[in-house]
Amino acid sequence: MTLDRINRKILSVLQQNARITNQALADKVSLSPSSCLNRVKKLEEEGLIDAYMAVLDLPSLCRSVTVIATVSLKDQSTEAFKLFSKAADEIPEVVECYTVSGAFDFFLRIIAPDMQRYNAINDRLLDLLAGQVNISSHVVLETGKPFRGYPLEQLLDEIKPAKK
Repeated sequence: MTLDRINRKILSVLQQNARITNQALADKVSLSPSSCLNRVKKLEEEGLIDAYMAVLDLPSLCRSVTVIATVSLKDQSTEAFKLFSKAADEIPEVVECYTVSGAFDFFLRIIAPDMQRYNAINDRLLDLLAGQVNISSHVVLETGKPFRGYPLEQLLDEIKPAKK
């Protein structure tokens, strides 16, 4: 699928406001409502739009603790990585899990109702491969810049040939 200027604009607008009406979206990207809707459906079908989500103000809803955990596995086998990934995927409080390169193997973002529940999650992950898992926990004190979408303009910027 071609990501022309209009498709890029549609993605940018939807990323900032997924509840925008098709009419308003069409106006923002200078298309007819039917053409705009067709493009959005195509972007969804191609998997470029994966889901629509609301960004919740968690501190207003409930008490919680956010922990960034870095995980190192002593067993570097594919099976160990798959086992750990599967376990992390099955824990609802693990809201993000990345396999990474560098000093550790996984980066987790865990949001729990309290430290007691976080400790239970930590113990579950440690017991998964007894003696083979090292977890370093970092409690988030304040969120300076929450995730609010990808910088599409910078990421999709085409490399322009150098002038001769």
